[in-house]
Amino acid sequence: MSSLLVALGGAVGAGTRFLVDRWAKQRSRTGLPLGTLVVNVTGCLLLGFLTAASARLPGAAQPLLATGFCGALTTFSTFSHETVQLLLAGRWRTAAGNACGSLAAGVAAALLGAAAATALG
Repeated sequence: MSSLLVALGGAVGAGTRFLVDRWAKQRSRTGLPLGTLVVNVTGCLLLGFLTAASARLPGAAQPLLATGFCGALTTFSTFSHETVQLLLAGRWRTAAGNACGSLAAGVAAALLGAAAATALG
């Protein structure tokens, strides 16, 4: 049953990532990979919340939401690829901003999610 929940969450997470990335690319004029940043930070926020609230959630929540949805929504490989592409294009400052900003925002979002779950529960 857990494998099915992971697959279901993963399908929704991957589809969400694709739609958010398309939406962000149509609106971003900065050259920053905004779609990847949005899904990674959102995934960190949700995973921080789910981790802190795990004892109070039904058993199906972890495989469905944490492993499946968050695992497919977030993407380290795309983040790395986009950062390398910025470097290869000679956009060192944008690449550094993307790398440092993504890391800082992701950790902050995970902490915020955990704090929210703790405050609610």
